[in-house]
Amino acid sequence: MRIVIAEFMDEPAVDALRARFDVRFDAGLVERRADLAAALADADALIVRNRTRVDRELLAAAPRLRVVGRLGVGLDNIDVTACEARGIRVVPATGANALAVAEYVVCAAMLLLRGAYLSTAEVGDGKWPRARLGEGREAAGKTLGIVGFGGIGRLAAKLALGLGMKVAATDAMIPADSPVWREAGATRASLDELLAGSDAVTLHVPLTADTRHLIDAGRIARMKPGAVLINTARGGVVDERALADALRSGRLGGAALDVFEAEPLPAGSPLAGAPNLVLTPHVAGVTRESNERVSAMIAREVAEALARS
Repeated sequence: MRIVIAEFMDEPAVDALRARFDVRFDAGLVERRADLAAALADADALIVRNRTRVDRELLAAAPRLRVVGRLGVGLDNIDVTACEARGIRVVPATGANALAVAEYVVCAAMLLLRGAYLSTAEVGDGKWPRARLGEGREAAGKTLGIVGFGGIGRLAAKLALGLGMKVAATDAMIPADSPVWREAGATRASLDELLAGSDAVTLHVPLTADTRHLIDAGRIARMKPGAVLINTARGGVVDERALADALRSGRLGGAALDVFEAEPLPAGSPLAGAPNLVLTPHVAGVTRESNERVSAMIAREVAEALARS
């Protein structure tokens, strides 16, 4: 059986697959779609991250494909419906990078609330903005609002509570009487209540027709003045132009974005040059440790899926 790995994967996990299968591991295949399609002609499994578009065109080039392993959680780059129609199993690495994302969220909230860590260029140039930066805020006693209260959201809540923060959360999929709210130490709120009452808001929802531009100009206007926004979910959940306008006007105190409507972020984006903004290249869930966990999980799941098929 043959496995094609089109994006980077932890070497020990690749070696574990090589011990049992014929493996083609080329992290550059994601950049060479024609080569990837050719490699899939006799492949039984494909392993990708978030950049490979596993659409109907690519699936048509893979007549033997039985399983797609996703080194991550989001599936918006994979046509799950087309896979199901072909009987192809799609395996995400559910939970394996949750801690990495949760740590990113809480770290970003602390950085943005305090504000002082964005002064390197000024201080290096001989300026001394001590009075302005002395207005930073402590995380303790502030409210972290979590939009989407799945595994990552609950881990972020646990870390935030450990810092003395309060937690409010909203999730349409979790009933009001679920014990999850009490067990996680979170106050259940509507989205509008959460936005109005939170000092930091973090997003953990998939990108769907209902969540596209969920955080738009109208909802940003409902946020607590000076609040900060963190998005590690999907870029389309936030209206980037509306966010840039809110940062430039001072309506929001800051934002950290790890995901964008178009990736890489194109030149000329309205976000370019916006103040109090941290931009990272879709790495919130990627650490040495999480890569090991994600890779090991997908190697195991793909091997088991092939053994069962």
